[in-house]
Amino acid sequence: MSSDQDATAGVEPGRTPGWVADAMVHHEREGQPGSGHATREEQVLERIDRARRRKAKVKEDRVTLAHGSGGKATQTLVEAIFLESFRNPLLERMEDGAELAVNGSRLAFTTDSFVVSPLFFPGGDIGDLAVNGTVNDLAVSGATPLYLSAGFIIEEGFPVAELTRIVESMSAAAARAGVQVVTGDTKVVQKGKADGCYVNTAGVGLIETGHRLGADTARPGDAVLVSGPIGDHGVTVMLERGELDIDADITSDTAAVNGMVAGLLAAVPGVRAMRDATRGGVATVLNEIARASDVSVVVDEAEVPVRTEVRGACELLGIDPLYVACEGRIVVVVDGAQAETALAALRSHPLGGGAALIGRIGDDPPGLVLLNTAFGGTRIVDLLVGDPLPRIC
Repeated sequence: MSSDQDATAGVEPGRTPGWVADAMVHHEREGQPGSGHATREEQVLERIDRARRRKAKVKEDRVTLAHGSGGKATQTLVEAIFLESFRNPLLERMEDGAELAVNGSRLAFTTDSFVVSPLFFPGGDIGDLAVNGTVNDLAVSGATPLYLSAGFIIEEGFPVAELTRIVESMSAAAARAGVQVVTGDTKVVQKGKADGCYVNTAGVGLIETGHRLGADTARPGDAVLVSGPIGDHGVTVMLERGELDIDADITSDTAAVNGMVAGLLAAVPGVRAMRDATRGGVATVLNEIARASDVSVVVDEAEVPVRTEVRGACELLGIDPLYVACEGRIVVVVDGAQAETALAALRSHPLGGGAALIGRIGDDPPGLVLLNTAFGGTRIVDLLVGDPLPRIC
């Protein structure tokens, strides 16, 4: 492997080569710096650091499904194409929403497009998914969501009854979240050009909290929390496609989290960062935080809440639940001294009953996420490679 290659190239997402994991366990748990394993570990970490700090470049000639997965390919596409062309201080923060200062007020602004297949699935559909997704991006920015736009790209021949069902679902979701859809757009394209219906939503919210939230604010000693069991949405959508002969009682977790977030922020002044774990799952969120804050994130596998049905389906599919999308769960980084208060605040809300403290922020190795496995080892949790679950949101 040459020095300019990703040190984890060819490795399954979320799985570290055995010798790297062994080196980490030996180095961290037995405390023997200077051993051959420790040296090899340092070399791997150095290669990973060099790879991550290089300027992003899209090597493919054409866009692939992996570019929409939320993992490495997505990050490269965004940084090399969109960020490079649109670069400005607001965009460079790479948060779920931009923070705008307008006449003494702080606003959050976000947009998202939804292309989920199938359009209807247990626990939700593309309509409430679109509303909840945009509301959640505003909420984790620290804003009170207020207004949404709704844009529809509809395929010729799409049943009017299904379109009505989607729009009514959006209306109900907006009412539950306390927001209004105040503007929109409709386009119809030729049959076969849009896979039924795509929805784009944008949202505006008011930021009234006094402190700044962001992935770049995590500090060593902070605690990492999730608001409930992970992976429900992604597995639900995958099974609903009927491509796999797996029968499991799983429903999407799609929900608006703004009420839960408001309660958390009111109770805990030490919240540093929040993200909703959508494309790429919890693993992607943790990598974004580690990279933005130049810290390490150390997660205990045994503490990560995953429903038995979801874990079983993931094992059959060969997918790590950490990479599977949620649509009603958030990852929270909070001052370590306030972790228990934050847990109590999350658990006091119906959506946060399964909240858990899953890890801590450290200072070494910077920019990486490490998982203490249930078997007593340690492995790197890298960004997602490939696209195991396409069209989930």
